[in-house]
Amino acid sequence: MARLYDVAVALRSKNAGPFLLTIDIILPSRECMERVAEVLTPARVADLYNVPLDRVVSVVKVPWANAVKIVLRRETPAGEPGDRDVYGAQQHAPLIGLEVEGC
Repeated sequence: MARLYDVAVALRSKNAGPFLLTIDIILPSRECMERVAEVLTPARVADLYNVPLDRVVSVVKVPWANAVKIVLRRETPAGEPGDRDVYGAQQHAPLIGLEVEGC
């Protein structure tokens, strides 16, 4: 088993407009992408982020980039009072310790 942080080529988050957040996980191989996609179901993402399942918009594979893309609805629109990360750049942290096998 390895931590996602240790196997990912890139693990980043950013805004996808004021109401959505996107998380990109770029992996070293197609096989590793498939393993990560098996583990990161919408229910697992909701659990990791401690949010209701309906906030997980999508979890999709991007095979040509060996990547998995997650889209979440933001709790607070970007820049609104109470927003703790206006750029959405620090939201990949709950994924760092996710353990994946076969990468």
